[in-house]
Amino acid sequence: MEGKVRRVVTGHDNSGKAIVLSDGWAPTTHSSPLRPGHYSTDIWRTADMPIVIHADEPDPTPGPRRLTPASSGTVIRVSDIPPETEVTHDIDPNHARELFKAMGSENASTFGAGANKRHPFMHRTETLDYAFVLTNEIYLLLDDSEVLLKAGDVVIQRGTNHAWSNRSKDVTRMLYVLMDGKFDPELARQLGALGDGH
Repeated sequence: MEGKVRRVVTGHDNSGKAIVLSDGWAPTTHSSPLRPGHYSTDIWRTADMPIVIHADEPDPTPGPRRLTPASSGTVIRVSDIPPETEVTHDIDPNHARELFKAMGSENASTFGAGANKRHPFMHRTETLDYAFVLTNEIYLLLDDSEVLLKAGDVVIQRGTNHAWSNRSKDVTRMLYVLMDGKFDPELARQLGALGDGH
């Protein structure tokens, strides 16, 4: 079941009647030898707002790996985050950047920038994200604080520098909805002054 997520996609037939277009495993699951045990499955993507709904459309998830949504778009994703090991904490900033590059967003990595040595998976995206803990527990790490989250908890992630740390003995399954965003000019100036690439 590693990374497998059942996905039911609805649509319309030629007469406009609601139908099931597909029912099965979501076809686009990513993993990386740079982060063993981590699986990330894109459930759906959109490319604009408001979203144009077609009767039938090609699956938008295959293709190059993307961490963030398209401009004015969204991504819904399920990730299986394995327990951390000593290897996780031995990752250097170059390795962290390579990991985020493999996810299609090399510039998201903030680990090693300025004083940011907190966690190798620290990153920032110019998005508004809804993050749901589906199973187990996980720590949300911010610049100077952390929050323990349990199954059923929801985080509203507003472009902050963060990482997810699974300190348990079991895989944690997360669901994310990422929406393209834009930093307020004053906040963008403050973030730029931090020297983490924004």
